Amino acid sequence: MGAREDICAAMVALVETGLNRGASGNISVRDGDHMLITPSGIPPRDILPAEVTRMALTGDGDWEGPKKPSVEWRFHRDILRHRPDINAVVHTHAQWCTVLAIARRTIPAVHYMIAAFGGPEIRLAPYATFGTPDLSAGILQAMEGRAGCLMANHGMVVGGRDLTHALWLANELEALAHQHYHSLLIGGGQVLSEAELEDTLKGFATYGTQSKAEPQRT
Repeated sequence: MGAREDICAAMVALVETGLNRGASGNISVRDGDHMLITPSGIPPRDILPAEVTRMALTGDGDWEGPKKPSVEWRFHRDILRHRPDINAVVHTHAQWCTVLAIARRTIPAVHYMIAAFGGPEIRLAPYATFGTPDLSAGILQAMEGRAGCLMANHGMVVGGRDLTHALWLANELEALAHQHYHSLLIGGGQVLSEAELEDTLKGFATYGTQSKAEPQRT
């Protein structure tokens, strides 16, 4: 399949795994000095590959295609523009991530899989209206040195080296949010120390690179 077909399949997968509902969420993939991004307001199963929009990373809203891009194109563009290590961005309103985002809580290192995101905490981007420069700026700051963040009163966003990796990260972030939320119900989890995380962080530099398969939770 081509990149547009991969994006369409990924949007359906987000619904099937419960990370999105209805027409919420969006995906982008780097395409040279452009990005491909899902169109606005179309349910995932109805998006056709030809309807995936193309936008220049150096542009300011100009787009190519029969459908207008997601209203969240700005933070997708800015992440891909400022983070050369990221080639695909996935944004969802996943249930447990959104619960924590509504409560305006970060996710501390309650599980070693947080190392997949590059540090000891999943940060929270401050609330801003969807589609605005303020929202994009807050996400860029929250994702500095990280592969994902929560978005206050909104949802979550992750960036991966490719679309398969980004989808894996989206599922891992939702798992961390689910675990953290439920640990809070019984008094809170024990947060791993910097020393305990250090070796894990080093290991994630090459985690999953020995084969074509994406890394699996151990």
